[in-house]
Amino acid sequence: MLSSLSRESSGMALGLIGVVIFGVTLPMTRLAVVSLDPWFVTSGRAVLAGLIAAVVLFVLRRPWPRGGEWRLLFWGALFTLFGFPGFTGFAMKLVPASHGGVVLGILPLVVALFGAITSHEKPSFAFWASALVGAVLVVGFSLRDGGGTFNLGDFLLVGSIVSAAAGYTAFAKLTRTRPGWEVISWAVALALPITIPLAMLTAPASPETVPLGHWGAFLYLGVMSQYVGFFFWNAGLAMGGQARVSQTQLFQTFVTLVVASAMNGENVDWVVWAFAVAVVAVVLVGRRARIGKAEKPASS
Repeated sequence: MLSSLSRESSGMALGLIGVVIFGVTLPMTRLAVVSLDPWFVTSGRAVLAGLIAAVVLFVLRRPWPRGGEWRLLFWGALFTLFGFPGFTGFAMKLVPASHGGVVLGILPLVVALFGAITSHEKPSFAFWASALVGAVLVVGFSLRDGGGTFNLGDFLLVGSIVSAAAGYTAFAKLTRTRPGWEVISWAVALALPITIPLAMLTAPASPETVPLGHWGAFLYLGVMSQYVGFFFWNAGLAMGGQARVSQTQLFQTFVTLVVASAMNGENVDWVVWAFAVAVVAVVLVGRRARIGKAEKPASS
């Protein structure tokens, strides 16, 4: 049990659970969009998470957002509730989940880059070199899978990477004043006036014709990927420290590949595994590279 572990080890365990939950997202999305409209998957998963979050916030009597928190919540919700799921939803209709898992493997570096830019930090040469090598690997992998050309799915995956990085950056600023689970709770709950009508408009005309397995994938995306996963991930970061626990994110690509092969029946050959290992290695180097601290703003 987690109670028998040290605080740091418990944090690592919780973070790893969150990574596994997120690692299953692409294979589940690939399965859900076989029968369901990607826009319904995008809005519907946010509705499921929002309804749960609304109950949690009400029961715990959490204070409403205030001041500048509204702006950050808006941007965070826009990118993580609509941008990332929307881009990945349409991408999973065009490319395998294993392909998406390798391409999205570079996400931690992009998140770090967005964080550095918004904080006016200066990434080192090693970081930029790692980012460049990672980009070359992803481009090479995409061209290899696309027979020498880029697939529309690759551009959609790029959109999902940018959306996730932008959304995570906005939410990261909010976690300075609120717990991470509360940030995601307010984001999905406050988006309900938009996500509910959108889900109703894009819902399948004959729900009974959708296979139960596809509904199960949709349920997973709404409950686990969009909400519960953040509880484990944020709790792990808080307990074990961000620098240490965030390293568990390197396993996410491999989780995606294993699940895509087992659940979606995708052929994950040795070349895919080789690219995955290379991308993760580059991300590990880049995340350990020095990023200069932001200069303190002049007092007004």
